[in-house]
Amino acid sequence: MSVARQVVVEADGGSRGNPGPAGYGAVVIDPATGEPLAEAAEYIGVATNNVAEYRGLIAGLTAAKALFPDAGDALRVHVRMDSKLVVEQMSGRWKIKHPDMKPLAARAAAILPPSSVTYEWIPRAQNKHADRLANEAMDAGRDGRTWEASASTAALDTPSARTASAPPPVQGPPGDQAAGAARARAALAAARGAAAPEGLFPMPGAQESEPPVEAAPVTGAAAPAAEPSAAPGAEPSAAPAPEPSEAPVAPAPDSSAAPVASAPESAATPQTGWGSAPDLGAPATLVLLRHGETALTPQKRFSGSGGTDPELSATGRDQAERAAAHFAALGTVQEIVSSPLRRCRETAAAVAARLGLDVHVDEGLRETDFGAWEGLTFGEVRERHGDDLTAWLASPDAAPTGGGESFAEVAGRVAAARDRIVARYAGRTVLLVTHVTPIKTLVRLALGAPPEALFRMELSAASISTVAYYGDGNASVRLLNDTSHLR
Repeated sequence: MSVARQVVVEADGGSRGNPGPAGYGAVVIDPATGEPLAEAAEYIGVATNNVAEYRGLIAGLTAAKALFPDAGDALRVHVRMDSKLVVEQMSGRWKIKHPDMKPLAARAAAILPPSSVTYEWIPRAQNKHADRLANEAMDAGRDGRTWEASASTAALDTPSARTASAPPPVQGPPGDQAAGAARARAALAAARGAAAPEGLFPMPGAQESEPPVEAAPVTGAAAPAAEPSAAPGAEPSAAPAPEPSEAPVAPAPDSSAAPVASAPESAATPQTGWGSAPDLGAPATLVLLRHGETALTPQKRFSGSGGTDPELSATGRDQAERAAAHFAALGTVQEIVSSPLRRCRETAAAVAARLGLDVHVDEGLRETDFGAWEGLTFGEVRERHGDDLTAWLASPDAAPTGGGESFAEVAGRVAAARDRIVARYAGRTVLLVTHVTPIKTLVRLALGAPPEALFRMELSAASISTVAYYGDGNASVRLLNDTSHLR
């Protein structure tokens, strides 16, 4: 007669580049004592995060079954992972659409009877043991080594009992200060010879070295401002790659102009340097996708929230599908939030259809209302409303002709939308489908750059930018105007 046995499996996977060098880690835990019973880790070559997560799950379930071969159907396994995708798909609540995921999910489901396995999503901060195993595996693969359990330090600094409730996730708009401490710990661990791909091993004895930690990007000084997108007085058509459709690229205002008012910033005071900041866990990562082209885009006309609300053109629909394929291959997006304007909702819908996600709308992500300038080119605005245009270029408090929005007003509502989204999706990766001005504003605020920086950034249709927000109030700009997925 089979003896009933219960275990917990914690699994994780990671990819440095997504896709990039990838590895997984898994640990089997006694739920009564919190003690680790077995570990598994492996470097798997170039793969996406989602593939690595599934490989970690497979390794963990295999390890649990191998530990108790006589338990049969009496074995009960509770899986805890920080991958919402894997947990929801294996629980049967989300459909599995990606062709790379289907065979992995089938393989995981065949290891134990479905009735024997339950799944729970946990924050990354509660999955540190498996996360460290995955990073050890990736470190070993980078160095041309094989992960060895005897050299693993992943079990150190993890709770001896896993039944205690974890602290609540950090709320509010966060930023990038955990980076320095994390990188310092990782460097120390590497110097002590922390190891890391292949196989399933019972737990070794405790090691006297600090566990490796995946380094977060280090935040230093703000990047130097780019050259102005157009020389003073240049027509939009003469400027190098001027902004189409949303707000044609304007000349950078004279730095000798009167001081301009800054938009509302995060209340947190940014810290500088490595210092001894705590590990703040996974940031809220906002992936900023500008919508695809409309008929107004190649004509370089002002197209904000006060105009005709155009749909995507054929080119724009193709760009949206290419972006959707890109995000499906990466497998990192967990939520989608869109501007209410049609061009963004159409772009977001294309991505959502590929990822099997819902689209949430946030009014704060809409484009600037350009008032009487809607539908005009930059040159036409200068001819008809020259004085208003000059004032608009000189101060973020100046509004377009006819009751449009100032950049200060736009920044206020964009910052409020950012705060709502970061608080709601702390520790998650969220795709924001929006417009030129909101994206530039989010980047500007993250860098602590002055308002005139809006005129010194270029954003192509369907381009991707990324900003990560950490629990201490700091932010890290990770990507700007990437269009490689459109080639």
